Amino acid sequence: MESDCRIGSCLRPRFLALHMLFWGMISLRVFGAALLSDEKIPVTHAVTTPCWRTEEFVVAAECAQCNAFQSTVAACSPTGFVERINCAKSNKDEYKSCRSALMDERLFWKFEGAMVGLTILFALVVVSRQRSLDRLASEKVRRQIESI
Repeated sequence: MESDCRIGSCLRPRFLALHMLFWGMISLRVFGAALLSDEKIPVTHAVTTPCWRTEEFVVAAECAQCNAFQSTVAACSPTGFVERINCAKSNKDEYKSCRSALMDERLFWKFEGAMVGLTILFALVVVSRQRSLDRLASEKVRRQIESI
């Protein structure tokens, strides 16, 4: 099994020092950012679980795009669509983020368009490359014929 080191270059002191310096700076950057962050999470902050995660619920309003009022609700931010639900036990009305069929269809057609565009682009690249290779081959044959 071969090593990644070539002719002992991995054991040179300069290489080792640079390697340690590089990884030290990476570590300092990652862990230092975590230690020096201004965001302090209060210990007494209680995170409440939405009722729809623990209880049965009924969908009161189908999935729809967020309006100006709903845009302040936290459930609106992940997808831009929410549905209003009613939890059975606690009888609470809450908003739940959802995926819209309209949004999924739009994303599908964007993906399809991108794939068709890439197909056309690479087909043109292949055709131009083939033409240049054909030109080089015919030029080589012409030179061989002239040399006879």
